[in-house]
Amino acid sequence: MRLLVTRPQPDAERTVAALVRRGHQVAQAALLRMEVIADAELGGGPWSAVVVSSANALRAVAAHPRRAALSRLPLFAVGRRTAAAARTAGFLEVTAAGGDVRELATCVREWARDDAGRGPLLYLAGEDRSGDLAGALAADGRIVHTAVVYRAIKMDKFPPAVAAALAAGQIDGVLHFSRRSAEAYIDCAGAAALLDQAVATMHYCLSARIAEPLAAAGAKAIRIAVRPDEAALLDLIGAQALGD
Repeated sequence: MRLLVTRPQPDAERTVAALVRRGHQVAQAALLRMEVIADAELGGGPWSAVVVSSANALRAVAAHPRRAALSRLPLFAVGRRTAAAARTAGFLEVTAAGGDVRELATCVREWARDDAGRGPLLYLAGEDRSGDLAGALAADGRIVHTAVVYRAIKMDKFPPAVAAALAAGQIDGVLHFSRRSAEAYIDCAGAAALLDQAVATMHYCLSARIAEPLAAAGAKAIRIAVRPDEAALLDLIGAQALGD
């Protein structure tokens, strides 16, 4: 299949390599650019644990002056990939949730249940967030400080080669890993007067929420992964390629 990967670097490279190994032709259009907020205020603490819903948060605090102190705290990651990134970054006590914010909240909730006296949590987050993790935990009586450590900047146009491929009907499917990148895809398609071609292809999404802006723009061929992780999305594409 001829596929388009829209996620930002460096994650896009891993996804592209996995697709190429499976025999697909792959184009890239990183429709989001991650910008670190270098002077992010992390709050006074002390914190009982760190919570992250994206590996981008870990990259954002890699050079933060308080990173060493944070790495000594327990860390709860949204999924296995983010947990692996946390271990690589030097965090020693890492717990991976099942892949989405709801399961991340449940994971933290179960940990907190073991000790009602656990202190406040530090949530390292992006400026735009999927789901209200802090609100879900606060509803249980947990004190959560949300520190915005990065923002995702939407690109305003497709790379020329990608625009040409869409115009010529040479893209069989597009992978969407976040709602914001799906929104950027639609915006770029509109700016290039390619909205009809952009929505006509197959769209592979990590979750139903990510698919919403695509459906609103007129996309009909949408497939949702059974789990919100890259492996499930790749399996979904594989099944589609086999005609399942």
